[in-house]
Amino acid sequence: MIDKLTQRDIDIKHLWHPYTDITAFEKKPFPIIERATGVYLYEVGGRPLLDGISSWWCVNLGHGHPRLIQAICEQANTLQHCILGGLSHPKAIELAERLASVAPGPLNHVFFASDGACAVEAALKIALQYWTNIGADRRKNFVCLADGYHGDTLGAIGVGYIEAFHKSFADVIHPAYRACSPHCAQCPFAQQPETCDLDCFQSMEQIIEQHHETVAAVIVEPLCQGAAGIRIYPARYLRRLRDLCDQFGLLLIADEIAVGFGRTGSMFACQHAGIVPDMMTVGKGLTGGYLPMSAAIVTDRIYDSFRHEGQLDRTLYHGHTFCGNPITSALALAALAVYEEERILDHIQPQIKQLDDGMRKTATLLTGSSVLTLGMIGVIDVSETAGGTARAQQIAQRALELGLFIRPLGSAVYLWPPLNITDEDLGKMLTFLGTAIKDTA
Repeated sequence: MIDKLTQRDIDIKHLWHPYTDITAFEKKPFPIIERATGVYLYEVGGRPLLDGISSWWCVNLGHGHPRLIQAICEQANTLQHCILGGLSHPKAIELAERLASVAPGPLNHVFFASDGACAVEAALKIALQYWTNIGADRRKNFVCLADGYHGDTLGAIGVGYIEAFHKSFADVIHPAYRACSPHCAQCPFAQQPETCDLDCFQSMEQIIEQHHETVAAVIVEPLCQGAAGIRIYPARYLRRLRDLCDQFGLLLIADEIAVGFGRTGSMFACQHAGIVPDMMTVGKGLTGGYLPMSAAIVTDRIYDSFRHEGQLDRTLYHGHTFCGNPITSALALAALAVYEEERILDHIQPQIKQLDDGMRKTATLLTGSSVLTLGMIGVIDVSETAGGTARAQQIAQRALELGLFIRPLGSAVYLWPPLNITDEDLGKMLTFLGTAIKDTA
């Protein structure tokens, strides 16, 4: 086996890490993970690290779940790949039916993709072609939230432009109209949650009232803008948005890639608001985070608009080589069975309270900092008084030394643990985080 030092050298020489400052990365030691189980990652040499962000928000059911591994192995012995262009296979059929049954309302038709950005690209193209199909060719624009994130392909950047990430591509994207972000941790209107009247929603209303005739759809991350800094916002914002879209006849796309499958305490974040989007994108937790798979799920009304009418070809000319792959389909079916049969939504209720209590207690160690939680998401926005972004990075580094892997977003320090975490391990995460804050004071 290549020793750890040599692995690090080879890594620096050949491996390009996503969202990583190359110069800074090469100057410091970094963990090399060789195995994982439950909520633990294990470095080469055996040192355990608590996975505080579910390996980029996707390993909902912990590492090494035996039912998920079994599903991969069994399907790999039967059918490894089968395209869905003009063919089908049992696992894709079963999974599409299962997703239609768990998705809210009349979301009945499933278009499979590979990762989150691919599902968003599909949803955007479906929305544009839907309006063309029904003779409304002027609807070529989108509305999104400022600082929202929907992936890194060019179409997705258009509806999820973040200056720090995407400024190099600004000249080649088609920018969406961007409404004010419901940034409750740093409310631009200086409102408190108990007195908030959603002043931030006025921006969305103004944009739609002015531009609705050329808008194809509104796309949002429901209840939590992840990459923006884990910005958690109230369900009533979504309800007002659904009503506004209905008023002006616009499609609503809910990007549940990160927050779907129990993360917020319900199966889907939209269910907190009691609304049904016209399209919903899912991914990450769909396979328990073990293999890449995503999907755009749409209503009958949208799907039926793609049927031929006479000689008019309304085919959706869009697809991915591995969409609906048999192995990932079997894995997703196993994950959905685990969510249901292991009663994950019931299991996490005590942990939701534990996380909320623990994060609020921990936040008191950071002067003037705010804390928000949503299901199994907990975030502390480190105030400038307490050190801001620089302090957040120091906290993460110290947490790593203690045995907890987290990855701040700007001044936001957050926990996003696997849903089947035990009370004991969640307690360890909170303890390590608190210690890291004290040690960096």
